[in-house]
Amino acid sequence: MTKILVIEDEKSVRENLVELLEAEDFETICAANGQVGLHLALTEAPDLILCDLMMPELDGYGVLTTLRQELLTATIPFIFLTAKATKSDFRQGMDLGADDYITKPFTRAELLSAIDSRLQKRFTLKQYFSDSLQPKAFSSEMLVVKSILHEAIEQGHFRQFYVEYQPQVDIASGQIIAAEALLRWQSPELGMVAASELIPLAESTGLIIPIGEWVLQSVCQQNKIWQNAGYFPLRIAVNLSAREFTQPDLSQKIVKFLAANNLEPDYLELELTESLIMQDVNTAIATINELRSLGVKIAIDDFGTGYSSLMYLKKLPINKLKIDRYFIHNVVNDFQKAAITTALIQMGHNLNLQVIAEGVETEAELDFLRQYQCDAMQGFLFSRPLPAIEFQKFLSLEKLWDS
Repeated sequence: MTKILVIEDEKSVRENLVELLEAEDFETICAANGQVGLHLALTEAPDLILCDLMMPELDGYGVLTTLRQELLTATIPFIFLTAKATKSDFRQGMDLGADDYITKPFTRAELLSAIDSRLQKRFTLKQYFSDSLQPKAFSSEMLVVKSILHEAIEQGHFRQFYVEYQPQVDIASGQIIAAEALLRWQSPELGMVAASELIPLAESTGLIIPIGEWVLQSVCQQNKIWQNAGYFPLRIAVNLSAREFTQPDLSQKIVKFLAANNLEPDYLELELTESLIMQDVNTAIATINELRSLGVKIAIDDFGTGYSSLMYLKKLPINKLKIDRYFIHNVVNDFQKAAITTALIQMGHNLNLQVIAEGVETEAELDFLRQYQCDAMQGFLFSRPLPAIEFQKFLSLEKLWDS
């Protein structure tokens, strides 16, 4: 049975929603505020979430922001229910990763139509990700999804795609020193497709290659635009998937994108996951050395989540370790996470690597990282990923806090 989580602080509205949903044979769980709703979303794994926007303590934006950072909840369909219907409110919710936005008062038909649409998308994509692990034919629905992706690239010329930028901040000085570029796909047919869904789909079809090239070109171009406008030069990191990393002509492509935009290689960083490198360590080391020879920087993303990379770490020609958000979340109150995080920071420094913490959400986490001399941080405490025009406002700031 499909499970729907209803997060609504107004009792009468909450009860009416539950009655309507249960009449349609949905299993429902309820929360009277955002904090409880967040806990239920993380523990109950609902198939869809209906969430009021305006709530005390933790509003709908806060609930969605946290859920989109967690691996287990990042792709759960999320529908806002709200009386606020301005364009800016709608845009903010969609930028954070909402799947739909229903304005109160709404009809039963409007609500059920939105739920059905989001559940169908989730079913189709989940079916693909489970089926793709097995050597059997794709469903007709998944072929449609693949066709939509093909058309979005070939006919749409990437107009449905855009890049957001999340700042990386030097912990000692409070200055923005870099940013991570993150791909987004807003499909007219599918809505906002999460990166966790898009990247495996693009990998399986081979479309990750043209998509990745478009991202690299866009990031190099945007970075040079900011430099030409007089902003302080930043290094911008781009994630590489396994298929991109193993291209025999990857270095030539990097050189082409840098040259086409007259961008110095020091301002481009390539992020590789720990698991990608561990697939073939010796080949990975050779490729990284080739990329480093161009002058670009290399970072290991999500570090600490693997199980066999420590013995190879000193051999890897990298510049930066990014500590996975799992270890940062609640690090102040979890002595095991604290021990691992401090060890990773010390190890990185001993190897002359810059260490950056991902997923920093609270002042307490930042204070912990400052105490143990982590170099930099990235996370929702100071900014979610932003479209280029919004991120540019950060570039005007001298620093985010006093050193």
